[in-house]
Amino acid sequence: MEYLLWVLLALVTYSFVAPLTSIIMQDVPAAPGLFLATVVFLAIASVVLVVTGTADPSYAVSLEAGYVYVAGAFLTVGILAYTAALETGPVSVVVPIFGMFIVGSSILGIVFLDEALTTTRAAGIACAVLAIVCSAGGDR
Repeated sequence: MEYLLWVLLALVTYSFVAPLTSIIMQDVPAAPGLFLATVVFLAIASVVLVVTGTADPSYAVSLEAGYVYVAGAFLTVGILAYTAALETGPVSVVVPIFGMFIVGSSILGIVFLDEALTTTRAAGIACAVLAIVCSAGGDR
């Protein structure tokens, strides 16, 4: 259950990313803003690697590293696109649409990782889609 504390911390802290990015994008273009945010991320992640003793370079060439590199490429494209969307669109519309990655990730987990599609999980996915459509739908 330790993961629940981590995911709650992620939820709270990540909730600040879109509004702050939107504010920043008023004065700083998307690419430099994202670059600077990435520098901060890399600096903090480097400290975490050292403090936790997990800075083992063999991870970079392990068999599983290929998956990490592919995931990194997807992450890069996703965050660049998300940042560009926040630069031009309202946070209240961009973030819920971006939030559809939850549905996409759930479906990919079910299809490719043999995770169970229970009635409750299917209902949750349907509710998530409905919530996103309603929250991004505008003033109607």
